[in-house]
Amino acid sequence: MDRRTIIFILSLTIAFFCIKIGFNYFETNDRSEWLKKQSQQQQLAKQEPQPSPITTQDEGGKTFTPSPSPSSSSSKKTQAYYLLENNYQQLVFSNQGAALVEINLPFQSPLNRKSVVLPIEFDRDLIQESPKNAQFPFPLHPAVTVSGQIKEPVLGGYYPLLRRDQFMNGKTVTIAPRYFGLNIISEYPEVAELIYEVKKFTPTQIVFEATQQHRRITKTFSLLENPDNAPYCMQLEVKIEGDSRGLWLTSGIPEVEWISGSSGAVIKYHVIRGNSSTVEKVELPKDIFNLTSITPDWICNSNGFFGVILDPLRGAEAGFRVEHVAGNLVPSRLHQIDLSSDRFPLKELPGYQVLVPLNTSNQTMQFRLFTGPFDGPILKQIDAYYAQEQGGRDSDYLASQTFHGVFSFISEPFAKFLFFLMRLFHSLFGSWALSIVLITCVLRLLLYPLNNWSMRSMKQMQLIAPELKAIQDRHKKDPQKSQQEVVKLYKEHGVNPLSGCLPLLIQMPFLIGMFDLLKSAYELRGACFIPGWIDDLSAPDVLFSWNFSIPLIGNEFHLLPFLLGGIMFVQQNMMSSLPKDPSLLTDQQRQQKMMGNVMTLVMTIMFYQFPSGLNIYWISSMVLGIIQQWWTNRSIDTKRSVDNDLPKKRQSLK
Repeated sequence: MDRRTIIFILSLTIAFFCIKIGFNYFETNDRSEWLKKQSQQQQLAKQEPQPSPITTQDEGGKTFTPSPSPSSSSSKKTQAYYLLENNYQQLVFSNQGAALVEINLPFQSPLNRKSVVLPIEFDRDLIQESPKNAQFPFPLHPAVTVSGQIKEPVLGGYYPLLRRDQFMNGKTVTIAPRYFGLNIISEYPEVAELIYEVKKFTPTQIVFEATQQHRRITKTFSLLENPDNAPYCMQLEVKIEGDSRGLWLTSGIPEVEWISGSSGAVIKYHVIRGNSSTVEKVELPKDIFNLTSITPDWICNSNGFFGVILDPLRGAEAGFRVEHVAGNLVPSRLHQIDLSSDRFPLKELPGYQVLVPLNTSNQTMQFRLFTGPFDGPILKQIDAYYAQEQGGRDSDYLASQTFHGVFSFISEPFAKFLFFLMRLFHSLFGSWALSIVLITCVLRLLLYPLNNWSMRSMKQMQLIAPELKAIQDRHKKDPQKSQQEVVKLYKEHGVNPLSGCLPLLIQMPFLIGMFDLLKSAYELRGACFIPGWIDDLSAPDVLFSWNFSIPLIGNEFHLLPFLLGGIMFVQQNMMSSLPKDPSLLTDQQRQQKMMGNVMTLVMTIMFYQFPSGLNIYWISSMVLGIIQQWWTNRSIDTKRSVDNDLPKKRQSLK
């Protein structure tokens, strides 16, 4: 690559970056104006007279607003919503089904540093493009707090773990009660739609009760008194008196996380067999998946980075069920983003719900629930806390972390080792992007001897290319003789034509492990490297965007994959064993060179939708490879020059 090409690429990069800054400036101004208008509307809403809520007192003397009693004929279908929250969760309960209609996770902020959830581009886009769907709690659900006050909706500031009702095309798409989180359902729809009465409501507990002709159901949700002990955790107790046949407890449907160009939905279950425990992954069904042969220790319904873990503690029944739910029945918030270009069609955003059977013996069932991010330190803290509890057991929630990839069953051990190193670098330097570069350097150092042998062999192949061409021309009519001469030439110069394959095979588990790690690590979600360009290491970099879709590119320009393609082209030319002189190339070698160029294009397209962290890793690896190849070539050329000059010096001395 000559100097003019390098200057052109740098100039183009700077120009794109300036354009992105301009886009951000106008987006920020537009957003500020919108936020100002929204704030004014909320102030006006607060000034309007509100009806005084009817309050009562719980056992501790705190006031609350009870839901309408199901025995009242005038309010049998009246819904009410109740709010419990702490530094980690905002839980919105409906008295219809005594279930969770929202699990909102607060973003990390100067006022809440305990949260590990960071906003990403989708959160900012939703505020810009569909602000009604970015309000918490959802404006259709004016939730009542323990003090009896109505919780005013705020714009942004939370991540919706469960899919919620959506404003779409001027209409409201309401989620059916059977898809509410932790609802009880059966083949009869009235069970899921049952209106419960609130019996107790405190800052850490809410108790629902409903009575039918043949059963009474009591559901008790309890938060920890000190949520710092086990963040994002709570307990559920279900007591059924009477007919409890054919009843299931639902998990709810997690919101979509878009990982490497597709939904990251994963469902896993934990099983203890003897003294060992294993985690199995469920193949996502197109309809319904039933497992009746085992009693799982816990079941996880995940979107890749966040999820719900149902952990039966007492009264568990064998088996569970997984249901596929069409995207038009329970829409994702992603559908509202870039709606004009239909960037996220509903048919590509299905959901999955886990159903756990309730026992038929009228025994009270207890569940431990985790509803939050799969952050390694958080999960370790929870596991340690429950392991130390009196009479508790190791929850092993850390095993719920998912490494995405076709070959993850091979690469996962390598990915875990590499992640340990990456966390170590992050603890020292405080930057995940720098940690990716440093771990790339570590891999290069570990594999240096192998790569060095391969590079030296390929350099020797370049040096003997003229002799190889001469042998092939000399024995065109005798392929067997030509092959014998070529093997003899390789042996004389210590060259192995397969030297480039062996290092790649040995490196493959590490490479795949690194790929899976950088697509799966929760810590990279929302981690910023270069503000305004690389804002999220778990998503592609966005230099600028437009309002229409282009095949293979979409409506966003990602610069890193093009830089990767350019560097890969340079690396191929440096590391190629083909002759530099085009006139020395055989037909087979010309075809090989063309395939290398096509491979560069394919890699650029393939990496276009990959996370920026993965692009940074691959670019760093190739740059280090180029430096190593340059050093190897320089060493060989220097040694060859000395060897050639030595006979001349000896002759001159004589």
